[in-house]
Amino acid sequence: MSVIASSQPHRDIQQNKAPALNRPQNRLVIGGLVVAAALTLFLAFTQDIVQPLLLVIGLGLGYTLFHARFGFTSAFRRLASVGNGQAIRAHMVMLAVACSLFAPILAIGTTFFGAEATGNVSPVGVSLIVGAFLFGIGMQLGGGCASGTLYAVGGGRSVMFITLLFFIIGSTIGAAHFSFWMNDMPAAEPFSLATSTNLGYGGAWLVSLLIFGAAILLSLWIEKKRNPPKMAALPSASGWKRIFRGSWPLMAAAVALAVLNALTLLTRGSPWGVTSAFTLWGSKAADALGFNVESWGYWQGNIDALHASIFADTTTVLNFGVILGAFIASAAGGLFKFSNITAKNAAASVIGGLLMGYGARLAFGCNVGAYFSGIASFSAHGYIWGVMALGGTFLALYLRPLFGLSVPKPKDTFC
Repeated sequence: MSVIASSQPHRDIQQNKAPALNRPQNRLVIGGLVVAAALTLFLAFTQDIVQPLLLVIGLGLGYTLFHARFGFTSAFRRLASVGNGQAIRAHMVMLAVACSLFAPILAIGTTFFGAEATGNVSPVGVSLIVGAFLFGIGMQLGGGCASGTLYAVGGGRSVMFITLLFFIIGSTIGAAHFSFWMNDMPAAEPFSLATSTNLGYGGAWLVSLLIFGAAILLSLWIEKKRNPPKMAALPSASGWKRIFRGSWPLMAAAVALAVLNALTLLTRGSPWGVTSAFTLWGSKAADALGFNVESWGYWQGNIDALHASIFADTTTVLNFGVILGAFIASAAGGLFKFSNITAKNAAASVIGGLLMGYGARLAFGCNVGAYFSGIASFSAHGYIWGVMALGGTFLALYLRPLFGLSVPKPKDTFC
């Protein structure tokens, strides 16, 4: 029987009933709330009104991700290894709700504050294909995708600090190589189901729902053929206490994430993303070390953002919110605890982080910015990102054992 080591309860081990809840770590919860309140006030007094609002949205995203252990990396791995599509179906519900909310917002085209609302619609080309494939490998070695890295850091999973560091480094290297991939590699124009066709947002919404429905049916067909183990129950409270203590159902989290993404779009004018902030942080560090960052193609036309405060960057504020939200959620569940780091999982985190960072820059985003927000924006590149990341996941299943990382098997008790 195989066992997966983790510092946190997860949905991998198949059990008949959920384990008992731990006691809440009240001091940590209070500390997290104090830091969140202080940061909110700081942003309110020093930045545009959008920034403190985005911090609150980020707190909600991190809280939701941790409470449901909502994974992108694990969902792809379960499907690729044993054919379990439970989490993938949650993805489809999330995307369906997001598309339903994005369609009228993008059709109207304005935010809460009167700015233009635009979706994440990016070109389809070699950079997208290569980048998403590399990201798929990286997220399976690094132990989490972009959002997964942030919420795992917030939950105290020590090795993910290594993943995050090298994610930032990989993103920075990708920014330095950005001109080559954008200018020297072939690519088609961005394609939107809504604006590049005669469908409009109503027709694109309907087509999207049909695609999500087909994906759900395909996942059910795969499960029928392969009869995989089911996802485990997680510790949870009952009644209204479940909002604060214990796990949330995947489908509830899927709806919550879609709503929060739509609120992000309505607040800042663009959907949720993660990795552009990593590129900003790394580029600022490279600039301080003497690299000629301003000459990189990635920053052409956006030099002001490079030299502005990180607190003026909307994605940075969202990321801080996700980490804090996950920290509060983990402490409320009595689960915050730093975990052990071994040489093998550290090496996997280094390689995985580099591949994810580099891949995200090539592919116009990660599991959030390209896959989730791209598909919700009716962009073809979001679907291609998902397919190529799944392809990278298949290859990574052969690489994970080299680093002592488990690979689910049909007869194991986990998936």
